[in-house]
Amino acid sequence: MRMHAGEHTITAALVRRLLAARYPRWADLPITPLASGGTVNAVYRLGDHLTVRLPRTAGGAGDVAKEQRTLSALHALPVAVPVVEAIGEPAEGYPWPWAVHRWLDGEPAVEGRPFAPEALAEFVVALRTVRAAGPPAYRGGHLAALNRATRAAIEELRGTGEPFDADAALAVWTEAAAAPAGAESWVHADLMPGNLLLHNGRFTAVLDWATAGRGDPACDLIPAWNLLSAAAREVFRDAVGADDAAWARGRGRALSMAVIQLPYYRHTNPVISANARYVLTELGCRKP
Repeated sequence: MRMHAGEHTITAALVRRLLAARYPRWADLPITPLASGGTVNAVYRLGDHLTVRLPRTAGGAGDVAKEQRTLSALHALPVAVPVVEAIGEPAEGYPWPWAVHRWLDGEPAVEGRPFAPEALAEFVVALRTVRAAGPPAYRGGHLAALNRATRAAIEELRGTGEPFDADAALAVWTEAAAAPAGAESWVHADLMPGNLLLHNGRFTAVLDWATAGRGDPACDLIPAWNLLSAAAREVFRDAVGADDAAWARGRGRALSMAVIQLPYYRHTNPVISANARYVLTELGCRKP
């Protein structure tokens, strides 16, 4: 199902033509579309050891090169990150760059299911210690930049029929916006459950690095509300060392993402919609 205006039609046949034109050594491998809650790329498994990722819209086209640069700067993290095997050029009627990545074994995390908060905190803290130069993280700036869109989304949700407590959401957002900013660090900035892989129940990999860079460390606190249970949330907070200001900003960032995503994706992406509802429930912003 299309999620965006201007979304290109992407099929396995297109992927095979692109491979045949640019990387014929892979063109005869099996190509399987992957079910995903992702909103930027269509992803296909290629044989046993590779994936092909193609931006759905022009807005994601620049992410291919940005992610490649970001991944080349990251080392010694406690979990695996994607390895870029090749970059493809526009061809066969497909207008944007695309990428071939090495396959990473695992299943995406799911909100509310068991997830080791200490392992997640270890990753977040390790990423903060990266000293390499980096671009500004997506969503990584001051919360004031999100104020208009967040408040507009809260008002939009009032009229959708969702069991949504707009006043509670505004209270969370107001507290977050008033919290002092923290020193910038490296952040992933999109730690949605679908970007966190589990293998045999263990947290092993983080996907989708186009959003990463330097920004507010509270960006990477969002799994506290989009993934973890209430009990695991407190363990995560202690392990990551979040003070009151960072925790408030993290709550605000999780809220902002959820209220913007839910009205936009409620009819086109059930994975993202379910996660947004989970966030709002965990923040106390959904009516019983």
